[in-house]
Amino acid sequence: MFKKRIAILAACVVVLATILAGCGGSTTAGTAGKSTFKAGMVTDTGGVNDKSFNQSSWEGLQSFAKANRLKVGTDVKYLQSTQASDYSPNLNQLVHQSYNVVFGIGFLMQNDVQNVAEQNPNAKLGIIDAVAVGKDNKPLKNVASITFKEEQGSFLVGVVAGMMTKTNQVGFIGGVNSALIKKFENGFKAGVKAVNPKASIDVQYAGAFNAPDKGQAIASTMYTKGADIIYASAGDTGNGVFTEAKDRTKNGKKVWVIGVDKDQYAQGLPQNVTLTSMVKRVDKAIYDVATKAKAGKFPGGQVLMYGLKENGVGIAPTTKNMPQNVLDRVNAYKQKIIDGSIKVPTTDREYQTYLSNLK
Repeated sequence: MFKKRIAILAACVVVLATILAGCGGSTTAGTAGKSTFKAGMVTDTGGVNDKSFNQSSWEGLQSFAKANRLKVGTDVKYLQSTQASDYSPNLNQLVHQSYNVVFGIGFLMQNDVQNVAEQNPNAKLGIIDAVAVGKDNKPLKNVASITFKEEQGSFLVGVVAGMMTKTNQVGFIGGVNSALIKKFENGFKAGVKAVNPKASIDVQYAGAFNAPDKGQAIASTMYTKGADIIYASAGDTGNGVFTEAKDRTKNGKKVWVIGVDKDQYAQGLPQNVTLTSMVKRVDKAIYDVATKAKAGKFPGGQVLMYGLKENGVGIAPTTKNMPQNVLDRVNAYKQKIIDGSIKVPTTDREYQTYLSNLK
């Protein structure tokens, strides 16, 4: 009887130890294996240091990492694309590495994001400057499409250019001629004409977002023909415009550049050639969507739009090269756009209608 009791007691001890070990193991595994939220992005060919929207996107993702105590380089990272054929492999790499949300930066990645999203229905993706749709032409449920009213911010820098040009000639240099960059172009032209109907506006496209040499060559031609202010909406290509403006200023001919996407004041130093910049808060949008995804509220299937009202576009905070009367005029037009009394054109046809109404 005694031996039988000992055996039963021993068995109970073993069972209890097993249960405790199981609980202990579960706790340890739960702690050690606790899933960390991971967010990644894929740049377009302009690269992460384009001083434009790729860089702004990465800054937004880094801010998200800091706010959530995530490790940059592992929990939060980017993959750089050197050519268009890199888009799909880079997106797939992050998806297959179980990143909770993956951003494709730029409208040129639209088809790749759509394909990856459809092939990986459980993945969560975001795309900048495009609306990801499926075969039914409806927004994909696992993609957040992040768009901006670039024409509104471009209108405001157009007001600056129209008021501050001394030659009555200004220029616009675009990257790839597309519906997106046309929004920048037509918004800018509308702003110029609103305050200076006699100003002429030279428009040229470089055909690429990663060709600073070409940007410099186009800028050289425009400045030589008399333009004293150029608005560049061209990613890394626009950096060539800054190079040309600084070279000319060093040689005694003062010209200006209007930057894009980020406050590019520092880009114009030490020659101080940045008149202002049209800030496009891609960083804010990336931060917002990543935060929602982490909270379990990923806006999949939604088309998010950031304009002046949402503080998604506007004039850069550095305003030291603009007199107060120009800033006052900018703020007055900003309010008119927000309240709907001015509808900024986005296409060539809308721009022609806008001009007709001005007359």
